[in-house]
Amino acid sequence: MADSDREATPAQSAPEDRHELHQELPIDFPDPFFRGLHRIIRFAIRVLAVLMVAVILWGVGDVIYIIYDRLITPPFLLLNINDIFYTFGAFMAVLIAVEIFINIRLYLGTNVFPVQLVVATALMAIARKVIVLDFETLTPMYLIGIAATTLALGITYWLLRQGNQYHEWDD
Repeated sequence: MADSDREATPAQSAPEDRHELHQELPIDFPDPFFRGLHRIIRFAIRVLAVLMVAVILWGVGDVIYIIYDRLITPPFLLLNINDIFYTFGAFMAVLIAVEIFINIRLYLGTNVFPVQLVVATALMAIARKVIVLDFETLTPMYLIGIAATTLALGITYWLLRQGNQYHEWDD
């Protein structure tokens, strides 16, 4: 009987056939020491996911408090431009936390590291930084660094999207 005619045993089958979620940390690794370490790391990532949900909820509470505090401070029910930017910054911080949670979930739930999502999260974080910049206290070199980082992340994201447009149509 030829090798190709034999039915693969579970030990010989591909990792995708065994429903393994993340190949960097396989729970069926041959070495028991590393198998145990992989389980510990996977548990730690789950703890991080729970903590990130707590941070998101805390951030939502913070946004509510910021809006409430700014609206009850005289002049009553009016926001000045600094209040609006401060509120935008709080909103963006919560949205970045949500993106990080999605990164954690995808990291555990797939066998592919979500590079495009990580770059999008970094782009969102730098956008938040740009929104809340205080231009009166910044040096020109700092602004050039922010601009270069934003440009590099934007180009990277665009290149990743161009590479993925032939594989999947949605983000």
